Amino acid sequence: MIMNDFLPVNKEDMAKRGWDAVDFVYVSGDAYVDHPSFGSAIITRVLENAGYRVGFLSQPDITGDRDFTRFGRPKLGFFVSSGNIDSMVAHYTVAKKKRNTDYYTAGGKAGKRPDRAVDKYCGKIRSIYGDIPIIIGGLEASLRRFAHYDYWADEIRPSILVTSGADLISYGMGEKQTVEIADRLKNGESIRDLRDIKGTCYLCDVRETPYGGMECPSLDNVLKSKKEYAVSVRIQQDEQDFFRGRTVKQKHGKMMLVQNPPMDPLSTEELDRVYELPYMRAWHPSYDDLGGVPGFKEVEFSITHVRGCFGACNFCSLAFHQGRYITSRSKESVLKEAKLLTERPNFKGYIHDVGGPTANFRFPSCKGQEERGLCKGKKCLAPKPCPNLISDESEYLDILRAVREIPGVKKVFIRSGIRFDYLMLDKNEDFFKELVQYHVSGQLKVAPEHCSAQVLDKMGKPHIESYIKFAKRYFELTSSAGKEQYIVPYLMSSHPGSTLEDAVQLAVFIRDQKLHPEQVQDFYPTPGTISTAMYYTGLDPYTLDEVYVAKNPHEKAMQRALMRYFDPKNRSLVEEALVKTHHRELIGSSPKCLIPGNSDIPKRKKGSGYETKNSTKNKKKAFKTK
Repeated sequence: MIMNDFLPVNKEDMAKRGWDAVDFVYVSGDAYVDHPSFGSAIITRVLENAGYRVGFLSQPDITGDRDFTRFGRPKLGFFVSSGNIDSMVAHYTVAKKKRNTDYYTAGGKAGKRPDRAVDKYCGKIRSIYGDIPIIIGGLEASLRRFAHYDYWADEIRPSILVTSGADLISYGMGEKQTVEIADRLKNGESIRDLRDIKGTCYLCDVRETPYGGMECPSLDNVLKSKKEYAVSVRIQQDEQDFFRGRTVKQKHGKMMLVQNPPMDPLSTEELDRVYELPYMRAWHPSYDDLGGVPGFKEVEFSITHVRGCFGACNFCSLAFHQGRYITSRSKESVLKEAKLLTERPNFKGYIHDVGGPTANFRFPSCKGQEERGLCKGKKCLAPKPCPNLISDESEYLDILRAVREIPGVKKVFIRSGIRFDYLMLDKNEDFFKELVQYHVSGQLKVAPEHCSAQVLDKMGKPHIESYIKFAKRYFELTSSAGKEQYIVPYLMSSHPGSTLEDAVQLAVFIRDQKLHPEQVQDFYPTPGTISTAMYYTGLDPYTLDEVYVAKNPHEKAMQRALMRYFDPKNRSLVEEALVKTHHRELIGSSPKCLIPGNSDIPKRKKGSGYETKNSTKNKKKAFKTK
C-alpha cells in the first residue's frame, strides 16, 4: 500500500507503516526532497510504486556506522547516488576553491556530503554488510562509468564501478532498469548474474567478455596516451543512442567493464505515470528549522514537460546521461500537474517554468530518428541546422495556452533553456510572439555562449549570426507588445578552442550588442563531456586535430576579464590582453574603445571607478541590442 507521506527515514517511520524491514535503502548525497525535479525522489517513488519497501538515507555520516544501520540490513540491497550533481562540482568552483554553500543541503550548508560521495558511501556499505548488492546511479555514477579525466585530481581515473566496489551502474534516467534489477533480485537472482539489463554497466573477468559491440582503448592505454583517450571518448559518445547503440567494453587490468546498450526511453504514457506518482512536493519536515533546501525553492512551482536534448552541446553532459532522443509528457498530464500546483498552500499564482533540458523541444528532431536513431557523429543544429530538422512548437504553445487558462494561474514563465536557433527555424511565429507577450519575467535567458566561429564549432553550437537575428526579432516583438524586456545571454570563457584573440573578439561583440553581463562563466571540465576530453588531451575526439586550450590561470583570468571589460576592477587585465593581442586601438577615449587609456581615466570619486557608457545607471539599457 502506498501512503501519502514521505518514505521512512528511520525505524520509527518504518514502525508507523508496520514494516519490520525494508527491501532497499536509497542513499543520497542530497537532502531529502520529495519532488520530481530530484532524481532520488523519482527512483524511490518508482520503486515504491512497483511494490518495494524503500528507506531513504540522506547525507549519511561516513565517519561512523550508525546512519548506515538505522534501517537494519535491507532484504535486497542498496541504491546509491551522490545526488542531483557530481559531489566534486557541488564542493568546488572551477578555480578548485571550496564552495561556501551547497544548494542541495538544508540551510545551504556546505560539507554535508563527502568528496567523491559515491565511492565513500559504497565503501562504508561494503565494510558493514559485505557482499550485499549495491547499485549506483545518478549523475556522478552515470558520467564516470568509463575511465575518465578527473579535473580536480588532474588525472585519468578508472570507472567508478572499480573505485566504488559497487556491483552495477544504472546509467541514464534509470526508471526501467531500476525496476528490472529489483524484480530480478526479488526473484532470487544473484546480482552477479544481472549482465543483460539495458542501461547498466558491470565488471567481469576478461575471459568472460561478451562477444560483439565495440571495445574502446583500455584503462592502461588511455593512461599512457591522450590520443587513445580521445578515441575512447568518441566511441563512448557515439554509442549512446538507444536505437542503434551497441555494447561498449573497456579493459581495466584483468577485468572488463561492460556497458550494455542504453535503455529505451520512457513512452509518453510511462513518463506521465512517473510524474503523477504521489510526491509530497516538499523537503522533509526535519529541515524546517534550518530554513529548508535552497535547491527546492527554485523548482517548487516548475513543471518538466520533456526529456532529452538533440542540441547536444559538447560541454553539456545531457547527451551522455539523459540522451538526445526527445520524449514528452501528454498535455493532459502537464495540466494535471499545473492544477495540482495551484492547490499548494503557498502558491501565489506564478508557475515558474514549463520546461526541460530544452524547453521548446517536444518531438524528435526529424522523422529519420524513428527509423535509424540519431545520426552518429553529427549534430542536428550545429554548425548549421540539418535540412531534415523539423521545427514545430505548436504543441508546446497549445500546452502553454491551456496552462495560462487554469483558474488561479496569473503567470506562466519559461526559465529553462529556450533554444533560440530552433525557434528561428519555426516558420510560424505564434510561439515567438506569445513567448514575448506572456512568458518572459522581464529577462529571457538564452545561451549563445560565444561569438567566435571556431570556438562555437568546438562547443557544438550554432554560429553567432543565428543569435543576432533572434535578438533583433525579440526586441522588435517586445516593442510591438509595448513591453520593456531584456535578454540575458550566457557566455563562456576559456572553452577549448578559445584563444586570447577570440576572447577579445567576444568583448567587442559584447560592446557592439550593448550587453552588460553581470556574471561570466569559465569552462568547467566535468566528467562525461566531449569538451572535457578536448581540455585534457588538446585534441578534438572527432577529428584528432589539435585544439588550443587555455590552462594558465592568468590567461584564463584575462579571458574572463574581457567579458566584463567595463568593470574598473578588470582594467589592468583587459589592458594586458589588448596589448598582448596587438589591439591597442581598443584602448582610449573613442566610443569603439573597450577601456580608457591612462590619460582618459576620469578622476575617481569616492566609492566609484571610472564611468563608461555601460555604467550602473545604464544597466537596463545595456541589455538591448542594436
